[in-house]
Amino acid sequence: MIKKGIWVLLVISCILIGLYPIIYFIMGGNFGLRSSKSAELLANAIWNIGFYTHITLGGIALLTGWTQFGSKFRNRNLTLHRRIGKVYVFAVLISSTAGICIACFATGGLIPSVGFICLGVVWFSTTLMAYINIRNNRVEQHKRMMIYSYATCFAAVTLRIYLPLLVSAMGSFVPAYRIVAWLCWVPNLIVAYWIIRINEKKYDQVTIQA
Repeated sequence: MIKKGIWVLLVISCILIGLYPIIYFIMGGNFGLRSSKSAELLANAIWNIGFYTHITLGGIALLTGWTQFGSKFRNRNLTLHRRIGKVYVFAVLISSTAGICIACFATGGLIPSVGFICLGVVWFSTTLMAYINIRNNRVEQHKRMMIYSYATCFAAVTLRIYLPLLVSAMGSFVPAYRIVAWLCWVPNLIVAYWIIRINEKKYDQVTIQA
C-alpha cells in the first residue's frame, strides 16, 4: 500500500513538472528561473533556443519516461513500449545537449555550471547506453541504464522541491542555486543504485530457488 502510494505520488509529480514548461510559453518574459538571468542573456536568440528546447523536450521525457517501468504494461504492450522508448530517448538526447549548452550560463557562476553540465552528461550518456544495450539485446543492462537515466531526468522534480526550501533557509537565491545544482541529481543516482541492487538481489534469490 505504501509502495503504491509513493508510486502514485511520483507519477503525479512527473506529470505536473512535465507540463510545467507550458507556463513559460504562456507567461514568457522573466518568469521562473528566467528571472535570475540578465537582460542581455534573455535577448540572446541562441540561448533562448537552447532554453526552450531543453525545457520542452525535457518535459516530454519526464511525461513519457515513467510509463516504461510498469512490467505489466510493458509485457502486454511491447510495441507501444518501444515506441514510447524511442520518443523518450530522442527527447533526452536533444534536451540534455541543450541543457549542457545553457548550463554554461547558469546563475551563480562556476559551481552551478559544472553541476548542471555534469547532470546533462550523465543524463545523455546513461540514456545512450540504455538504447545501445537494448539494440544489442542486453535487456538487464538496458533496464539498469534506464533507471539511472530517469533518476537524472527526475532532477527536474527534485530541483523544484529543494530550491524553494533552500532559498527559504538561506535567505538568498544564488547560494541556494549553487547547492541545488548538485543536490537535485546526485542523491537521485544514489537512490537509483539502491533500487538496482535490491532488484538484482531479488532476481538472484528467484534464480537460486528455481
